[in-house]
Amino acid sequence: MRVGAHESIAGGVANAVDRQLDDGGNCGQIFTHSPQVWQNPDIADDDAAAFRERSTDHDVGPWVIHSSYLVNLCTPKDDLRAKSIDSMQREVDAAAKLDIPYVNVHLGAHTGAGEQQGLDNAVSALNELDVPDGVTVLVESDAGSGTKLGDDFAHLGYVLEESTQDLEVCLDTAHAFAAGYDLSSAEGVDETIEALDAEVGVENLACVHLNDSKHECGTNKDEHAHIGEGLIGEAGMTAFVNHEAIRDAPLVLETPNEDGKGFAWNIDRVHELRES
Repeated sequence: MRVGAHESIAGGVANAVDRQLDDGGNCGQIFTHSPQVWQNPDIADDDAAAFRERSTDHDVGPWVIHSSYLVNLCTPKDDLRAKSIDSMQREVDAAAKLDIPYVNVHLGAHTGAGEQQGLDNAVSALNELDVPDGVTVLVESDAGSGTKLGDDFAHLGYVLEESTQDLEVCLDTAHAFAAGYDLSSAEGVDETIEALDAEVGVENLACVHLNDSKHECGTNKDEHAHIGEGLIGEAGMTAFVNHEAIRDAPLVLETPNEDGKGFAWNIDRVHELRES
């Protein structure tokens, strides 16, 4: 099983590998810079080489780069669109430098332009990217607050179908639950996977953000909980991590560090649920 966490690159991107190993993970995710500001990845050649070497030597992967939170592919605003495309280009180039196969991005919000226009904006923005060989952009499912898109699996399917890029999908369990896909039971997990398959195709599921939820199904509230201790709960998480469509997907945790429990505790918990 491939399960790991979103790790810090403080002190150098290669340190993320050591942090992952300390947490007991064997795959993971990083930001290449602070996700709250427009900033270019600044990764020295020796640091990139050390990241690649440590990942290979310790069999840690696949890794995912998560794009900046400021990126909005759906925006109707020309200046924000240009910044978003530029930021994404720098992320896919950084992924190629690090031998990271995936760059994950939210579609963003249409901010009044309308759902269809927002989706078309996202498609055209993604089409402008020059994605290096060996790198794939993943479109992530969203909790769907405000005018954000991606809460309906049909949104993801549309973007995959219409884009000229070879895109795949990242499913976030907390986001899907918040968006109204009930993952709290084995039956609900089956129905959610069936819906994903119908709209996207499970063969296009490249990564899972495995998070429990602090809020009820359908509330559109995005706040993560420890695995099995949120409102998805132990039964839902057990059914999910053991589902045949999920078993080979890398599971990346973005769970909180609170109540004396961090990534290591949550990674151990996932292993327990898989073994159960």
